[in-house]
Amino acid sequence: MKRLLFFAFIFSFASNSYASVEKAAQLYEKSNNVQNYLKIADELVADKLYTSALIFVKEYLTSAPKIKSSDLDELIDEIVPYTGVRTFEEMPINILSRVKAPTLRYIVAKKLFRVGRYNEALQELGESIGQKHPVKPFALLLEASLLTLLKKYEEANKVYKNCIDVAESSLGKIKDAHRIRQLTIVRDYCLVGIPRSDFAAQNYESAILGYLDLSKTSYVWPEILFEEAWASFYTKDYNRVLGKLVTYKAPILTWMFNPEVDILRALTYKELCLWGDSKKVVDDFYAKFENPVEELSRFIDKNGNDYRFYYNLASTMVNSHLEANNLSSVILRNVLRDPTFMELWQTLEKGKEEVAIIHKLRQPDFRRFVTENLNKTLLFHRDMIGAYTRKGLLNYQAQLLKAFEGMSYIKLEVLNKRKSEILANETTTDRVRGDIKYLRRNDKQYFWGFNGEFWADELGDYAFALKSECHK
Repeated sequence: MKRLLFFAFIFSFASNSYASVEKAAQLYEKSNNVQNYLKIADELVADKLYTSALIFVKEYLTSAPKIKSSDLDELIDEIVPYTGVRTFEEMPINILSRVKAPTLRYIVAKKLFRVGRYNEALQELGESIGQKHPVKPFALLLEASLLTLLKKYEEANKVYKNCIDVAESSLGKIKDAHRIRQLTIVRDYCLVGIPRSDFAAQNYESAILGYLDLSKTSYVWPEILFEEAWASFYTKDYNRVLGKLVTYKAPILTWMFNPEVDILRALTYKELCLWGDSKKVVDDFYAKFENPVEELSRFIDKNGNDYRFYYNLASTMVNSHLEANNLSSVILRNVLRDPTFMELWQTLEKGKEEVAIIHKLRQPDFRRFVTENLNKTLLFHRDMIGAYTRKGLLNYQAQLLKAFEGMSYIKLEVLNKRKSEILANETTTDRVRGDIKYLRRNDKQYFWGFNGEFWADELGDYAFALKSECHK
């Protein structure tokens, strides 16, 4: 009977096509030598156990006296798209620099970028990553971002264009849905990188045209409406600003949270000398957020650095389909949509699946070693998710507190302006709210009649037609 059960188990395990995992286990049991770790990792990758393979790659990178660079490069290139770069980012630069693997060069550059060592990060990228390498689009996005921060805007735009071309070329060659999503997001960030660079260089008209090149179906699109609005603000196209911002009231964008939207709306009404409208935006902002932001602050203070708590909080939101009904849940919905969070979450979930597979193996030493290290890796990922969630809440808290400062300034200025107009007897009594003659548009912006169109098709194309009430 026991033999029958044993053979039934073997048949079940084999039927799941995990033959390479068995080979990896046998290699480990035969000779637990660090020089074999690349072969073991290669077998694990063959069965798509990327987090398990990562354990052996990191051990090899840390402990092997002599590195087989080409073999290691290939493995890292296969693993990183599915595990993300975060676990490598936690390793010291001196370990990562043991080999010149393009992906590790990119990771080192990211580490340098995070601590503000921009020129060193650019040197690290250099020419070490070939045009056809899988990490190239990501490296180009980082390189262009660095050049923008260093105010080398023309160079940055050339790199952004190269990034778009390389990403497009790569998208035509892959079928994996996960990789397609990653590359599409990178391509779109490079596309909006050009108008962002133009905006930083104060080329606002060029920035406005560049933003309009992004498809409204893009994952990135909702966040750039606000940037478009600022570009229009600096060109004094205030009706276009209000049109961009009103798009955030669309039902399909109710998840989007950016407190600076209300600041820009209040500022725009103020520039049009529509004092009542500006003051109403400020008053509504205070009524909506004053108490919730205090509750959010107490919530963050109460839970401190308890990353497990924040992981559990994020997990509850991920696994529920409840509508966000308070400030904390609205913010969490925004954090959960972030590509970095999504990558961390997917890696953790895949890792859990791998634990279940490894538990079925017969080889006790291999099973014990991998399980222990997998659990450590998954705990690390859990804490990273918790830390990222907490950081997201802190960032939004800071934005809200800054927004209150801005709103206070706007309210005081509006009251002063109204007082000055009353004293000068310049208040407007015959008020006309709108007229088409106040609309401005360029060649990429259209006039919609709204006769039979589905309104979602025009998201982001709205413009107000308000007359300025400023007295010259």
